Amino acid sequence: MKYIVAVNASPRTNWNTAKLVEAAARGAREAGADAEVIHLYKLEPFKGCISCFRCKLPESFGRCAVKDGLTEVLGKIRKADGLILGSPNYLSEMTAGFRALYERLVFQSLTYNKERPNCNEHMIPVLLIHTSNCDESYYDKIGYTAMLDRYKQTLERFVGPTKVMICGNTLQVDDYSKYDWTVFDPEEKKSRHEKVFPLKLKEAYELGASLV
Repeated sequence: MKYIVAVNASPRTNWNTAKLVEAAARGAREAGADAEVIHLYKLEPFKGCISCFRCKLPESFGRCAVKDGLTEVLGKIRKADGLILGSPNYLSEMTAGFRALYERLVFQSLTYNKERPNCNEHMIPVLLIHTSNCDESYYDKIGYTAMLDRYKQTLERFVGPTKVMICGNTLQVDDYSKYDWTVFDPEEKKSRHEKVFPLKLKEAYELGASLV
């Protein structure tokens, strides 16, 4: 049985990103895999790469040597047959939690060796899910597409073939009347969430199943 690791890099464990990650994991599960969902922000404290370079030394070559909340996650990814990563957009980037995992996941395989630039001998398919309150029609204009392309290229180089799924114009809160957010149309947001988000869940489910 294949093993799929699904990581929710949103601090919210029951909102848009988490639900899409769960849907993708369910797709993988119902396609015959063992799929485990990990909520990054529920883990013990962790950090990004600390430039210790121990992953370049013989005794820990190709493995992040930092011991914290991400250690077990990285170990599970090493054993996985597929990886699902989901993050909301924070200030035109992924979350800090996502970045920490991404830095340590990728850098441990980067060798600075001309003959063998990538020491990862277990490449696996990746599904990268990105959510945002921005309409998808603006992704090119404001740089989100370029940002996601960079992540895709790096993940494909060091982790494995990567598919990107986007879910824009998301519903951020249940009750917009509590906030002075005049740039949004609450009714339009709710209407879109009711009509479009179920289709996005279906898309995530199908992409998750395709990892198996």
